[in-house]
Amino acid sequence: MRTDTLFYQLFNAFHSLLFELIERPISEAEGYEFISVEVKEKAFRFDGIFIPKAKDKLIYLLEVQFQQKEDFYWEYLSEIYLYLNQYRPEHDWKAIAIFARRSYEPEPRSHVQEMLNCQRILRVYLEDLVDRETDSFAINIIQLILSTESQAVTMARQLGDKIEQENDPEIQEQVLELIETVLVYKFPKLSRQEIEAMFTYSDLKQTRVYQDAKEEGEQRGLKLGEQRGLVKGQATMLLRLLNRKFGQISPSLRGKVNKLSAKQLENLAEALFDLETIADLSEWLKTQGKAK
Repeated sequence: MRTDTLFYQLFNAFHSLLFELIERPISEAEGYEFISVEVKEKAFRFDGIFIPKAKDKLIYLLEVQFQQKEDFYWEYLSEIYLYLNQYRPEHDWKAIAIFARRSYEPEPRSHVQEMLNCQRILRVYLEDLVDRETDSFAINIIQLILSTESQAVTMARQLGDKIEQENDPEIQEQVLELIETVLVYKFPKLSRQEIEAMFTYSDLKQTRVYQDAKEEGEQRGLKLGEQRGLVKGQATMLLRLLNRKFGQISPSLRGKVNKLSAKQLENLAEALFDLETIADLSEWLKTQGKAK
């Protein structure tokens, strides 16, 4: 399962995370804009780019890898040099290769090793963060992503308790939505009751899945209404993730997603990270979306 969308959300919410990962002062995050840029010739897309406002700061080109891929560096270098040729930035740059585990990194060939030696490419291994004690919500989310299913429930509950102490409501909402997103992908068949059990009531009622399900349930006042409300909440969340990954999707595709059953929404949640383009999404809805 690919996790580019999750990490796009994570870096977009917490600009300081990159600088935590590469062990630079968090203050260096000031003055950066985080974007996703497509390299048109081959339809390559970086997992994210940090663009500085000041010309004396570096551009950071990010790629996150959660599976073994022997041609990773070939594709990464292609993205980098096509980007440089297409956009011709005035800033100097560094590439940040983020691997979930060391075993996912292919053996660097000599030309890649040269770029590693001169630190043009920096490597980050997320598995090194698993046992780190930290006050960083962004690192906590990464730890939740890397957790086993048996650990995830406890970790989500602990993180939900921790966010209660945060005074900034915007950060609270961002962290809760990220927790919700991680859990949906880890447990696509998780029931509403199980989701509720992971949070205190005050935290849970802020999440969109709960709000949508509660709204529909109150309108119906019946078990059927609650079930439909949960389906609506799942569809709303998936549409939000699809918009973040592909840009604003068309009303036609939005309508098709809204018509999916609970089972079909679960299947789409599992397939989301493997869908590369709008065309892939359209084809999935045309074929897999027909299966009840």
